[in-house]
Amino acid sequence: MDYFGWIQLALFVGLLFALTKPMGVYLTRVLDVDGKTFLDPIMRHVERLFYFLLGIDPKKEQDWKQYSFSLIAFSLVGILFTYAILRLQHLLPLNPQGIGPLSDQLSFNTAVSFATNTNWQSYGGESTMSYLSQMVGLTFHNFTSAATGIAVAAALVRGIARNSAKTIGNFWTDVIRIILYVLLPICIFYAVFLVSQGMIQNFKPYETAQVVEPYITQVPQKDAGEQEIKDTQGNLVMEERKVDAQTIVQGPMASQVAIKMLGTNGGGYTNANAAHPYENPSPLSNFLQMLSIFLIPSGLTYYLGRTVKNQRHGWAVWTAMATIFLIGLLVCWSAETAGNPHMHALGIDASSGNMEGKETRFGIFNSALFATVTTDASCGAVNSMHDSFTPLGGLIPMLNIQLGEVIFGGVGAGLYGMLVFVVLAVFLAGLMIGKTPEYIGKKIEAYDVKASVMFIMVPVLTILGFTAWGVISSWGLVGLNNSGPHGFSEVLYAYSSAAGNNGSAFAGLNTNSYWYDITLGIVMLLGRFFMIVPVLALAGNLAKKKLIPPSEGSFPVTGPIFTILLIGTVFIVGALTFFPALSLGPIVEHYLMTHSNILF
Repeated sequence: MDYFGWIQLALFVGLLFALTKPMGVYLTRVLDVDGKTFLDPIMRHVERLFYFLLGIDPKKEQDWKQYSFSLIAFSLVGILFTYAILRLQHLLPLNPQGIGPLSDQLSFNTAVSFATNTNWQSYGGESTMSYLSQMVGLTFHNFTSAATGIAVAAALVRGIARNSAKTIGNFWTDVIRIILYVLLPICIFYAVFLVSQGMIQNFKPYETAQVVEPYITQVPQKDAGEQEIKDTQGNLVMEERKVDAQTIVQGPMASQVAIKMLGTNGGGYTNANAAHPYENPSPLSNFLQMLSIFLIPSGLTYYLGRTVKNQRHGWAVWTAMATIFLIGLLVCWSAETAGNPHMHALGIDASSGNMEGKETRFGIFNSALFATVTTDASCGAVNSMHDSFTPLGGLIPMLNIQLGEVIFGGVGAGLYGMLVFVVLAVFLAGLMIGKTPEYIGKKIEAYDVKASVMFIMVPVLTILGFTAWGVISSWGLVGLNNSGPHGFSEVLYAYSSAAGNNGSAFAGLNTNSYWYDITLGIVMLLGRFFMIVPVLALAGNLAKKKLIPPSEGSFPVTGPIFTILLIGTVFIVGALTFFPALSLGPIVEHYLMTHSNILF
């Protein structure tokens, strides 16, 4: 844990803190249909055109049921749209490599993945997707799914702030304004910056370079439909192939990477994701990609405080998020710096820590920081392979997801997830002091607690249930590249990532099979919409309540006591739920590494 890492960490947190208020102020203006922004002279005309074409009255608001129906209908149509593109990409333009269509189950998995802001990838982007599929089928969802998350967060904050109201906003207005005034303009400048760092943005066919030393390798055999062939035991049939040339990917990469980071999507243009030198060409691009992931989620905490007219509450929520983030980062960084003690025992110089699966241009600190940020923020991007982390280092990304990814979290999803924990924290405080719990002038009643518990139970049931199914089924075990606790961790991480709409993976699990594609797709749908609907129901119920002035019995939602209670609620409700499963995976693997003669 060298001082260069500490300097970078201080710079990262300092810049994030400095950008929180201006981002929050701007979001407040955007999320108010009458709000004024510096982009009005340009975007107001475009905004009105969308309202006219879609037949939307921006001033007509919706109750929570109408808001939910609009959101789900919009998302389902988007899934069908992308599914059709992926199945027909061989017939569509912008496919210079002549890449064939995706299978039906992989098309389903991918369409659901991007529509739910998960961006789980059971495929290699450069070998599977045409330029049109990348630009239209996938990048389209990077904008709309991110806007949807922010819209839900705004609806919940409105529900908290309003007094005896029947509505929580207009879904269509929210999504259009978020895309036009926030995501699109930032991404235009962001993409130009990425190009300046060396990222590609073109429509050229892939280039081929001759390797200096040809070699023979084993590759999976494929049938006429480009599907991998397996034997009767389910193992891949391999064949020898001489490699004397390297294909260098081309295409419209910068435009996709900008929104993949800003919108906490994470889907990689290439299979190596942000470890690829084109997707993440420099230490500066690496730093700003991490900062952009937290930018909007951090700004939304200021938007919360400003909207409910209690700015100290917004900063208290920010402090809770930042504290949990720092705890996770320090554990991950420390574990990766310590490395594997067996390396020392063998006389190998392991002073540089665990560098397996990491890019030397980033090193251990930037790899640990990137892994922590992306799994805190529901962004599946990776600049190192989590499968190669030490057991405790790999535990942190997994636990971040299982906590509900409320540590800043996905754009919008992090705030509304943390506000659910706030409701539970206030409820628990009310039980302890023997008073009816109150939150920002609203009584927290049985309906609110039930909606919050429904939200909490979705990831619990999906992650643990589907992981249990996977590890006792032949289809679940056949994809493993590792046995024992690490193999269990691979399956647990996959379903955690799907339910948490994260999209990253341990990378040692082959999930491009019928059952994994289908089950992961189902978990992604449950982890998105079965959690959003209770949030919107909570928003609608809070909106119709009367605001009451604070009394002596009101629990303050500012200051260190509230922050500590909120952090404790997140860990007690989130972490302890998954502790038995984590004990079977990374925790037991850690003790095997440190207290056994097994060489990891």
